[in-house]
Amino acid sequence: MCVIWGIPYLLIRVAVGEISPAMLVFVRTGVGALILAPLVLARGGPLAIGSRWPWLLAFAAIEVGAPWFFLSSAEQHLTSALAALLIAAVPLVGAVIAAAFGNREHFGRASLSGLLLGLAGVGLIVGFNLRASDVTAVLEMGVVVAGYALGPAILARYLTGIPSVTVIGSALALCAVVYAPFAIATWPHHVPSAGALASLAVLAVVCTAVAFLLFFALIAEVGPVRSTVITYVNPAVAAVAGFAVLHESLTAPMVLGFGLVIAGSVLSTRRRKAAPRARIDAASAPGAHREHREEAVEQPLG
Repeated sequence: MCVIWGIPYLLIRVAVGEISPAMLVFVRTGVGALILAPLVLARGGPLAIGSRWPWLLAFAAIEVGAPWFFLSSAEQHLTSALAALLIAAVPLVGAVIAAAFGNREHFGRASLSGLLLGLAGVGLIVGFNLRASDVTAVLEMGVVVAGYALGPAILARYLTGIPSVTVIGSALALCAVVYAPFAIATWPHHVPSAGALASLAVLAVVCTAVAFLLFFALIAEVGPVRSTVITYVNPAVAAVAGFAVLHESLTAPMVLGFGLVIAGSVLSTRRRKAAPRARIDAASAPGAHREHREEAVEQPLG
């Protein structure tokens, strides 16, 4: 996931040089939805969503529709590495959102230290290159960060039990329909270059259809908050991709930063083990079974 969602920064930057952000989102969501459609239909189709369409619409807008557009728009003015640095705030925002949702999965002192260590590593990778891109682009990245942090929380709390492929396939289809008129209005006047078309293809197939299936599996394994820590490694991938493809510099601080990112990710995702006596007391406490069921609701798609 760190690789698959690290390379989009480069691919988006290449693509938006020739097509509009709306066009990019339309192609990415449309192709992704078509690829996943047979799997969605095989699992009962949209009927599997039942009465939870409002939450699916919210997930589609918050996790896909808004962030992908604003990320594409911002990368018309920001470097891919700087965009990745700003995205690294997702785990911290996700922790705050999880607390607001009543999630008992919280970070201790060691985990918080890991998050800060990871942020320091990201800073080294990018070299604190905040040379001003315009304020609007930075604000757009703020929308992206908030969306990426809130999306997994909505998924884990309100869309459990629905097949993961149905959730993302339906969300992509909805976003494609919404962006279709904007894509038509900004249709390029000439055929994009091979590089731009290849970027669109990889974004749609690998970084969308395949990536979301893997990401849901990751959420099921480690939870919605810890799953967002993959964003710490994305800047390292973006830096390497920029060095290899765009011939950007790869400095010693970047290499050191990558090490800090890995160390911070490991530290921040460690689960705290409860003492045996504490587990016994918790199991025998009044309402323990009710709390157990509530925690089960918190678990994402299986």
